[in-house]
Amino acid sequence: MIQYFDLANAWMLLPASLVAIIFTLLLVWAAKIPLIYNLRNLQLRYRTTLLTAVAFTMVIGVLTFMMGFINGLRVLTQSSGIPENVIVLSQGSTDEGISTLAYEDMSDIAQLPQVKRQGDEPLCSREAYIVINQPIDDPQPGRPKRRLLQVRGLDDPIISANVHGFVLLPGSSWFSEAGVRANIDADKPPMVEVVLGEGIARELGADRSPTAIASAKDNARLSPGDVIQLESRTLFVAGILKTEGTTFDSEVWAKRSVIGPIFGKNNYTTLVLKTQSKESAEELESFLTGKDPDNKYEKARVNAFTEPNFFKSLGQTNLQLLIGTIFVAIIMAFGGVMGVMNTMFAAISQRMKDIGVLRLLGYGGWQILISFLFESMLIALIGGLLGCAIGFLSNGFSMTSVVSNGPGAKAVVFRIVVDAGVLGIGLALSLMMGFFGGLLPAQSAIRLKPLDSLRG
Repeated sequence: MIQYFDLANAWMLLPASLVAIIFTLLLVWAAKIPLIYNLRNLQLRYRTTLLTAVAFTMVIGVLTFMMGFINGLRVLTQSSGIPENVIVLSQGSTDEGISTLAYEDMSDIAQLPQVKRQGDEPLCSREAYIVINQPIDDPQPGRPKRRLLQVRGLDDPIISANVHGFVLLPGSSWFSEAGVRANIDADKPPMVEVVLGEGIARELGADRSPTAIASAKDNARLSPGDVIQLESRTLFVAGILKTEGTTFDSEVWAKRSVIGPIFGKNNYTTLVLKTQSKESAEELESFLTGKDPDNKYEKARVNAFTEPNFFKSLGQTNLQLLIGTIFVAIIMAFGGVMGVMNTMFAAISQRMKDIGVLRLLGYGGWQILISFLFESMLIALIGGLLGCAIGFLSNGFSMTSVVSNGPGAKAVVFRIVVDAGVLGIGLALSLMMGFFGGLLPAQSAIRLKPLDSLRG
């Protein structure tokens, strides 16, 4: 699997940035040029200083938001899998949407010794995964006109919830054995009973209310007893699953024998097995896929993954987004560096006589260089801190996106995660822009000879 930079470990950049700031301050102190001199000059040029800091704020604010978006997807995919679970798809399939499993194969696999049992019954969830292109009639302003709605058909919702480790929120119930209930309008087909993930409950609720805000945790969410329209069928919300922070947060669960025929999905796509331990899950994965030459399972033509491996494969989308963000960051950082250079070159041209006086007073070229470099990094620090603060405001904001592992894709609801790692990257990038943006102008300042500076 392709590896990408892990934002979770990037928090180490934050103390590194602080060390760089402290080190710069120590150098300025060692240079003997009073800090009040630099602060006074920044104050006198407050217009250009402010404009440059605002540019930094905008750049870092946008990048922090983008990295928080990617980080939210990373957290979602990495927190979805249970190490003890194994997902079984048909041979050659890497996505549930294109998988077709034979019932005979599933029955044989469920009896394997690695599968955990509840009494005499194996803990396995037989499922049919369906993606429905749902048009939204009269969408509210700013809301999507169409949605890829994920529906998971189950035989036994209680066993499936046990396998996946989910519980219902208070006031909720599972759909009945029949999976339907009588429609209020006797001329219409029976309503299909469904259980919703928390995220899709918020999204569907926001579609119904012009004042609903999808980022709010509960304000827009549908509740048990609500009804929604899906094409020609009416869905009755029996319950809400506690699925926050997983890909199942975006799913609709219903009775497979009811929902499958409605959308032309009469076969099973997925078998999820709960094993005794993480080691048992890895052993079962190897057993079913033939990686263990002594225990190749000849009868079942299947593809198997431990759940963490399956959901991590969806991180290919994260990689693509990260590459795009890095590309954008390079372009924006180049613009930020040019902006600092322009500011510092203008400062030097206005302070040529100051430079000459400093040289005549005995200050060395490297001391003047550090003094000017400190000014550019101070502007970058102020802009970077403000940008990080603005970016942090998006933390926890609800978004929708698509994650994929190649042939298949899942529309997911997730929350932006702006953590210490994201803020550390933003601040470190800002300081780097300030350093490189001020380096060339500072070098040009120390090349000036004292008398030439005074004449200027």
